[in-house]
Amino acid sequence: MLYPLFFVAIYLSHYRLLRLPYFWDEAGYYIPAAWDFFRLGTLIPQTTVTNGHPPLPSILLAAWWHLSGYVISGTRTLVCMVAAAALLGVFKLAKTLTTTAVAAVTVILTTIYPIWYAQSTLAHADIFAAAFTLWGLAFYLDRAEPTRKRNAFLVAVMFSLAALSKETAIVTPAALALWEAILLIRDRRELILRRLHIVWLVVLLAPILPLAAWYAYHYHQTGFVFGNPEFLRYNATANLDAYRIALCLWHRLLHLTTHMNLFVPVVGAIAVLFIPVPSSAPPSIPKAKLQAIVIVLLANWIAFSILGGALLTRYLLPMYPLILLLCVATWHRHLRQWWALAALSAAAFLAGIWINPPYAFAPEDNLTYRDFIVLHQRAVHFIDQAYPQATVLTAWPATSELNRPELGYTNHPVKTVAIQNFAIDQIQKAAADPGSYDVALIFSTKWEPPPDRINLGQRNQSADKKYFDFHHDLSPNDVATLLHGDVVWQARNKGEWAAVIHFPRIVQAALVPPDKPGPAWPRSTLYTHICDMARSTSPSAPNTLAHSVMAPGSSSRTLPISPIP
Repeated sequence: MLYPLFFVAIYLSHYRLLRLPYFWDEAGYYIPAAWDFFRLGTLIPQTTVTNGHPPLPSILLAAWWHLSGYVISGTRTLVCMVAAAALLGVFKLAKTLTTTAVAAVTVILTTIYPIWYAQSTLAHADIFAAAFTLWGLAFYLDRAEPTRKRNAFLVAVMFSLAALSKETAIVTPAALALWEAILLIRDRRELILRRLHIVWLVVLLAPILPLAAWYAYHYHQTGFVFGNPEFLRYNATANLDAYRIALCLWHRLLHLTTHMNLFVPVVGAIAVLFIPVPSSAPPSIPKAKLQAIVIVLLANWIAFSILGGALLTRYLLPMYPLILLLCVATWHRHLRQWWALAALSAAAFLAGIWINPPYAFAPEDNLTYRDFIVLHQRAVHFIDQAYPQATVLTAWPATSELNRPELGYTNHPVKTVAIQNFAIDQIQKAAADPGSYDVALIFSTKWEPPPDRINLGQRNQSADKKYFDFHHDLSPNDVATLLHGDVVWQARNKGEWAAVIHFPRIVQAALVPPDKPGPAWPRSTLYTHICDMARSTSPSAPNTLAHSVMAPGSSSRTLPISPIP
């Protein structure tokens, strides 16, 4: 009965976001993979590089598109439904361990936590994996005797679906299986407990089977187990550096305790621990279940400090409700006026949805991603109107935005020349081949505080550059100067910016003798005609052109026009 309420609340609170074109990894992998399955019925993506991600999100998206039609708002609606299901799992989990009041507050805080709020309409695999993981945890921690067998089966199903949504979701059942193995050793002399631990150990290891089956199929189809070698190197093998792991552990600890104003409930929970527990206080979370939650948090903290080339916070998406549950339960037990801390945390989270923190972060952690999309929409629309046949110099994800009309930015494919980013070395690389593009679309690939604002992460930039691909994008004017172009459009919004640069090309015309002789034009007349043609030619025309000039009563005279170095 609660699910429709949760869905309507999410849908209405995200209503203005439902028609936004696809963003970042949506455009780069998840939507193209689902689009290929929708059109071609293949689980292995054909129009984007396969990276070994399990196929369940693609299957669910394609099935939904058969019902709703392929429209962006339909995709966002499906993600709202999945987010509502995840919140229902949070409510069941919290209500099993505490009280209805604590469960309700935990759900509300989870809903408006900036990272969760932003991900509630984005078609990343993480929201699918989070929903199944939270339900798996809810059934695992509900060990009431009448429903134990049913819950054991549901735990295996939910964690299997989580692993088939995203491979890294296997971390949670694997950590719980390790915990059950430790308990099995501890209770090996108790026959009943020993049998119970063995059952749960088998249940928690069951999700490995469907995941292994997927990788066997992927290897059979592609020759790679975990995706292409570059994907494996970026997300795993290149990360096995002791200093990098230590640095990631620190960053991930901050993500789990302070990021996007999460420090407000966490500090509040630590503070109330010093307040004696009132005699009328509600019971605390049972120790065994509290230990299981801590094991899950520790396992994900460590695993995602090793795995993944980028430290994206959405990888930890199912962990944030657990953190909030522990905080709310602590307030509720130690403080009679715990509603005040709940209200303060809610205010901090609502502010974090719109107000950016004083350090670099991923735009998808709050509504900054909307600013990014809107700027790119406007830039691509300008290119479509002013330079419809242009070859555009840009970087990912704008390359996908221009190449793939199904992503919602343009209604026809636009040719692109790709560079990695807009740092000085990449712009110098582009300057070495000026004839390969006519227009450039440049934008902020990293969000960071403006130079005149406080930047708490500034001292870490050298390490971030070495390990996490941090760089400084050149300004539009600097890029235009280096590439000898003119900034014809630019816009900014809350630290995000985008610009379009046009490159007026100087051309040299050579007169080729006609096949048949005819009256020649005066030299000055021919020069004037060529100049008029050059002015009238679309600035986005190809770099090497052939125009036919007709003199009165003569055959066509072809003028090959090529750029002057």
